[in-house]
Amino acid sequence: MPMDDGADKRVLRRALAAQRVFSQLDPAAREALLDGTQIVVLDGDATIDGEALYMVIDGRISLVHTEQACTAKLGPGDLFGHGTPATVPDPWSVRADRATLARIGAADIDAACASQPVLQAFLTLRGSGPPPRGNDPLLNLMTTPVRALARRAPVTVAPGTPVRDAARLMAEHRVSSALLVKDGQLVGVVTDRDLRSRVIAQGVDTGRPVIDVASTAPITMDLRKPAFEALLLMARHNIHHVPLMDGSTVAGMVSATDLSPQHSTSAVYLAGDIYRQQDVAGLIEAASRVRSLQQALAAAGASAYSTGHIITAITDAITRRLLQLAEARFGAPPVDYVWVAAGSQARSEQTAKSDQDNCLVLDDAYDEARHGEYFRQFATWVCDGLDACGYVHCPGDMMAMTDQWRQPRTRWLNYFDRWTAQPEPKALMLTCVFFDLRAIGGRSELLDALRAEVLARTRGNRLFLAHMVGNALTHTPPLGLFRSLSVQRSGEHKGTLDLKHGGIVPVVDLARVYALAGGHEAVNTHDRLAIAADSGEISAQSARDLSDALEFIATLRIRHQARQIAQGVGADNHVSPDELSNFERSQLKDAFSVVQTLQSVLGQRYQGLRR
Repeated sequence: MPMDDGADKRVLRRALAAQRVFSQLDPAAREALLDGTQIVVLDGDATIDGEALYMVIDGRISLVHTEQACTAKLGPGDLFGHGTPATVPDPWSVRADRATLARIGAADIDAACASQPVLQAFLTLRGSGPPPRGNDPLLNLMTTPVRALARRAPVTVAPGTPVRDAARLMAEHRVSSALLVKDGQLVGVVTDRDLRSRVIAQGVDTGRPVIDVASTAPITMDLRKPAFEALLLMARHNIHHVPLMDGSTVAGMVSATDLSPQHSTSAVYLAGDIYRQQDVAGLIEAASRVRSLQQALAAAGASAYSTGHIITAITDAITRRLLQLAEARFGAPPVDYVWVAAGSQARSEQTAKSDQDNCLVLDDAYDEARHGEYFRQFATWVCDGLDACGYVHCPGDMMAMTDQWRQPRTRWLNYFDRWTAQPEPKALMLTCVFFDLRAIGGRSELLDALRAEVLARTRGNRLFLAHMVGNALTHTPPLGLFRSLSVQRSGEHKGTLDLKHGGIVPVVDLARVYALAGGHEAVNTHDRLAIAADSGEISAQSARDLSDALEFIATLRIRHQARQIAQGVGADNHVSPDELSNFERSQLKDAFSVVQTLQSVLGQRYQGLRR
């Protein structure tokens, strides 16, 4: 039976803390395991899932080896199953006289071993999941609480401490940063870089208070968040140190150096280089390294989910730097704005082959006569800069440089009202772009308020959703009779499969409908599917199937593009079946079938409502 958040969770927490293997973990790592753990009650002979690790909580069980006719007696605290010599169900069978077990899925144990090497002293993983260190070099970051990477207690100083004393303390503790704390509250951070650039380079008196040279109001994150979020935070804000907080209390510090063993901080340093560029020419050179970054991620076996977030973080950095340079070029904006990414950038699902979709939401104080020319020049310069960096102009002109997509918040709300009230074909095409939005630069509150109002209009709007479903069903997987792969019959890409429009877009469309039906704010497709399962828009099993199908198709696409980059040709989304192994072709058919089936289910749900 599934674990709930009450007594069962308390039982599991105590049991994991008392068990000799899991007691080796820090509390945060044990807490992370709870989300994927269930309580199972056995009484008599039992069939056990071999792709899981089991721990006896109370009672006694017997593992009977069917080939060697021997029996192993297990009691509270003992482990068997995935990662142990006793891998069930064969050649072992299980008997119990009323025993309570904790069941931890294979994927959760694999991830825990990848992020907590101490487990590898006890468990040798042999299942279908990744090996102990993980095939995905970013898996550690995705599954590990960032707290686990903080190597020591934070070094803190009072804001009034002289610079020389703060520097001496950092040297004694061999750290590259110190946290400034006053009355228990974090007020700033000082780093080696600050000491070099703000003290030594400027000839500042080292007797001055350290607060004078520190970064105040630093960007922080909760210590329970995944370490991957720290990576993205550093990449997006061009920082190398992030204080960790437990509520309002300073709990530690994580740096880019702490992340370096994960082999993924190249994104942090590439983003840092982007923010150092002073012109578009420098950004073009930095952007040229994105292709190599994708190659490296593909070669390392990084997941499509991880790759999409990393590649998109670089696009975000380039966009933000262009916005900064534009403000320096044209002056401070006359009214507040928010630069908004749409499409794959908004969903954090980009690859090295991406065009640009974006828009500007302006404060309602905007006046065309007084402010129009500024924002026209501003947006055109940024969009042209993105194009020069390889993010080509949108073929459909869905960019902030187009007057229609550079409007005050009230006009944007009118757009969405019209699209939802009169969902004709062009409006449906636009919603597929502009319902996937994420703030990149400027005043994000403008977009937050707009999205909240729009989602309130789509939640439960069955007529609009029925039209969205009809539009989504125009993109179908390339499956022919008897589940054969149906390649393109003519044109430039004859004999290939379009993995984007035939595989990825249909899943993206389904997830968007689920999100709009439930009024969910998530934008990333995997996140939308997970939230839709929690809210009942789709079954948990179907959500997992769709998510797995998307991951497989997207991974094939990324590997295909990596091969093209290595060959020195332009990356595209068209793969020949001959490039794939028999296993990959079989899996691709299965993935397409999943998408096809769930398209049919959604079509039937809204059948009869479309006019």
